[in-house]
Amino acid sequence: MRTLSASHFAHNGVPRPRLAITCGEPAGIGPEIALKAALQLQGTADCLLVGDAAQLRSLAAQASMAVDLLVVPAFALWPAAQQVKTQIAVVDSPLAVPACAGKLDVRNAMAVIQSLDLAIAAALAGEIDGIVTGPVQKSMINAAGLAFSGHTEYLAEKTGTSQVVMMLVGGGLRVALATTHLALKEVAAAIEFDSLTRTIAILHHDLQTRFGLARPRILVTGLNPHAGEGGYLGREEIEVITPVLEAAQARGWQVSGPYPADTLFQPKYHNEADCVLAMYHDQGLPVLKHASFGQGVNITLGLPVIRTSVDHGTALDLAAKGPGHADCSSMLEAVRLACQMAVSSRAAGSTATDEPT
Repeated sequence: MRTLSASHFAHNGVPRPRLAITCGEPAGIGPEIALKAALQLQGTADCLLVGDAAQLRSLAAQASMAVDLLVVPAFALWPAAQQVKTQIAVVDSPLAVPACAGKLDVRNAMAVIQSLDLAIAAALAGEIDGIVTGPVQKSMINAAGLAFSGHTEYLAEKTGTSQVVMMLVGGGLRVALATTHLALKEVAAAIEFDSLTRTIAILHHDLQTRFGLARPRILVTGLNPHAGEGGYLGREEIEVITPVLEAAQARGWQVSGPYPADTLFQPKYHNEADCVLAMYHDQGLPVLKHASFGQGVNITLGLPVIRTSVDHGTALDLAAKGPGHADCSSMLEAVRLACQMAVSSRAAGSTATDEPT
């Protein structure tokens, strides 16, 4: 897959995308990797951090980072571009209590949510081109009294989006999911004609508008071993998945399957495709994460805003060791991919009102 370098934005007359990076769980590695990525990719994007400014200053000092943090009161007051190479803008989302690296504190959970809410509001208002999210600790947010199953579902709720699609990118693969965080016993019932039809429509639409693929090629797995073995190992392929694919093909879309998932992830198949759609979380993601863990990117498709994220968690154990131990590779890739998606969206004339059909 093609990625965009800093020189693409700096020297080709393309306005740099404006991205908000939320720092995530303050006791984890999120604030450090957000700060590192923003500093390294200034030539690629205008990155604004959303988190506790005092904590970010402390991290920068401890890591001997040559960075000047400019606190801005709101996204709308953010300078059009950072003119000073070492300057990073921050929208301050103060913590309730100072964070202790590696030690969770439920009192800071709502500051994490506030930073996400600030970024979402700015994206919906058109003040930024996309959101890149740092990892959060779901247990802390739930312990604070807010039902929270993850960024994906929260973003859907806050943007009024009825259905979204999770897709991960890395290792030369794009893998989207028909279902996300469900118990395995609930997956079969969730594979329904209307829902799967909508998933493919969202995937096709966003591959066109967010990734610049005029005729995206999508390979779809079956649900059951051997894609149901002609009905002997399950009938979901016959009764649901194949009819959905036939309807998509009738629209002229390059969608094929259902393929047995255990043999689909071979170069002879995925090298000729733009994306694989797997039926459930642990069917598609182990292959991608094996190929790219630590450098993969999580994307939420179907939203009226661009959202990418790292492919890992809060890494409290690394944070506890102090600044300098966290690898920011996944955050760097998440920012780069958000840039690419922003540029493709501009070229496609995509707006917040666009809907897949």
